[in-house]
Amino acid sequence: MIFLANENVPLKSVTVMREKGIDVKCVSELYPGISDIEVISLAKKEQRIILTFDKDYGYLLYKEGLAFKEGLVFIRFIPVNPAEAGKIVVKLISKGVSLTGYFTVVYSNSIRQRPLKGNKEKG
Repeated sequence: MIFLANENVPLKSVTVMREKGIDVKCVSELYPGISDIEVISLAKKEQRIILTFDKDYGYLLYKEGLAFKEGLVFIRFIPVNPAEAGKIVVKLISKGVSLTGYFTVVYSNSIRQRPLKGNKEKG
């Protein structure tokens, strides 16, 4: 699994993931200021799972029907420290949770997954 950390993901979380050998690119390092649509486009092109705190992706993928099948991890709580999101991803991977092809919502003590569909192109 390879990831694209959205601009709102703390660099400390990206560092934690990289230290565990996870391939993760970071929007804030490479493409600061790009739109959510551009993030999705980049993730599609490189077949990366998006890691984000931004709830707008659910709207884009399910309400607007934007085609995206790679995977998205949405952290839906305020972390206790900047490394927590990265630690969560590492833990999910170590437990064998499949993130590819799913919209994964991570709560403080549970996750919920919904399959992604590449249903209609936008943009």
